[in-house]
Order: sequence, then structure tokens, then C-alpha cells
Amino acid sequence: MIESILVMAVVTYLVRMLPMALFKKKIENNFIRSFLYYVPFAVLGAMTFPAIFTSTSSLYSAIAGTLAAMVLSLKEKSLLTVALSACLTVFAVDWILKLLA
Repeated sequence: MIESILVMAVVTYLVRMLPMALFKKKIENNFIRSFLYYVPFAVLGAMTFPAIFTSTSSLYSAIAGTLAAMVLSLKEKSLLTVALSACLTVFAVDWILKLLA
């Protein structure tokens, strides 16, 4: 048990420490800088997006919530507005589907 915690701590530390140790100078290449800027967003999206479709009781409510979130985010609404609207959309569609069943 303690060994696995130590291994996870070392791996986490190495991932954070190695870039600082390897790259002493500021990265000047615009392509690499933009790539490194968007990596956290891409990883978060890759981890979150599949879970969206399995976290509700119905695929239809998941799709409706995703569409609501996408439309509101494209209209540049706040994160709180987008999240609450997507949750309410999922709740409403689940409720309607239960009434129809």
C-alpha cells in the first residue's frame, strides 16, 4: 500500500519537475508554445467527453445536455450558466422521458 503511494508521488513529482529541469531557456517557438498551451484543455476534454454520455440515465438526455452546453458556450455564456443549463436540460429530458414511458 505504502509503496504504491510512494510510486505515485514520485511519478507525479517527476512529471512536474522534468520540464523545469530540461528546459532552462524560455521556449520561443510559437508552434510549441501554442501546443503546450492547449494540451491541458485537450486532455481534460478527452477525459470528460466520453463520461458525458454514460453519466445520465438516457443517451437522449446526455445528447440534449451536451447540445445545450455547446450552444451556450458558443454564445460565450459564463461557465456557471453553461453548467447549470446543461444540468437542467438533462433533468428536464429525463423527466419527460419518464413521463412518456
